[in-house]
Amino acid sequence: MIVEIHTSELIIGHYVVDIVKQQGKFDLTHEGHIKSVAVIQNLIAKGVETVLIDKSKTKTADNNQAAVKSSEQSPVILEISKAKEIFNESKAIQKKVFADAQSGRNLDLDPVIDVTNKTIDAIFKNSDALACVINIRNKDEYLLEHSVSVSVLMTIFSRFLQLDKQIVQQLAIGAFLHDVGKIMVPDEILNKPSKLTDEEFNVMKTHVNHSINIIKDTPGLSELSIEVAALHHEKLDGNGYPFNVLAKDISKYGRMIAICDIFDALTAHRCYKKGYSHIKSFAILRGLAQKNQLDTRLVDLFIKCMGVYPVGSLVELSSHKLAIVEARNQDDPTNPKVRSFYSAEFNHYVMTEDIDLSKDNAFIVKGVRADDFDLDMNKIIEFLLMEG
Repeated sequence: MIVEIHTSELIIGHYVVDIVKQQGKFDLTHEGHIKSVAVIQNLIAKGVETVLIDKSKTKTADNNQAAVKSSEQSPVILEISKAKEIFNESKAIQKKVFADAQSGRNLDLDPVIDVTNKTIDAIFKNSDALACVINIRNKDEYLLEHSVSVSVLMTIFSRFLQLDKQIVQQLAIGAFLHDVGKIMVPDEILNKPSKLTDEEFNVMKTHVNHSINIIKDTPGLSELSIEVAALHHEKLDGNGYPFNVLAKDISKYGRMIAICDIFDALTAHRCYKKGYSHIKSFAILRGLAQKNQLDTRLVDLFIKCMGVYPVGSLVELSSHKLAIVEARNQDDPTNPKVRSFYSAEFNHYVMTEDIDLSKDNAFIVKGVRADDFDLDMNKIIEFLLMEG
């Protein structure tokens, strides 16, 4: 029997047929059982008010327990909804930071401290969820998302290097504010879809000076936060900007943010270009290190930190299925734990399957991006959440 119920009445085991009432425009990718509390929370967060369920297909308590057990084996997917909330909150705060800077008002540091602390706590608990969220980007919001993502990457990298938590906080805040000066760059240069002229690039480079001028007058901001923001475009060969700082004067933290900044710029979609795959981006970072622009040791550590196939990235398997990387195998980094969800051969979603590639006959053919197959990363995540 099919009945309409409020999302707050949903329980694990209910079989959802369709959405009836909602505040947003969420699309149900397919019918299916509720396999975790996170799925219910996600529907509520999306503004879904009532749904149709098929009561005849409700799973028993024993099956519910099995579903919960299965869900517990996929902590990354279950943490993604919470991570997305932190990421979206960060974007909202970043938007206000840019508006204040553009209007000449002093930056309000308290919300920045609060949200970076939330990010740090989430990453120290499970860095994989936020690393995954970074892959779900809006190409039209690059300016906001880039600064948030660099802050997230800086925090993940700092945790990997086992830096003191107070240091991590200062680095995260500096990274969060590092590009605030871009709000002073004319839109026609900032969003130009083709290569900048030398004159335009000189204007673009002034964003660092603007950032420094804006944040150095912010009460309560540490010298370390200002330092990483000021150094994010400096190169070890002395040809960076805006001050052509030499390698001996670029701190470890300045070297770290340069790597995080370039990596995010390489992997992110923008309105005028597609982002590179993680593997290609890692190769570019190594190339820049070989040219003595980036710190070779830190580049290698960053790649190790993110993983050969970073959590949240997509891969194509030898079975012609697409899968999302859910966890790394520290002893076998080229064969992570993945969850398959899509047939690249027949171009449709399939029942998900958890696969430990270190123990399975399947192997990774290559790293891919969602749009290589005309897929939307947000829809993929929604599908995985519905699958539990």
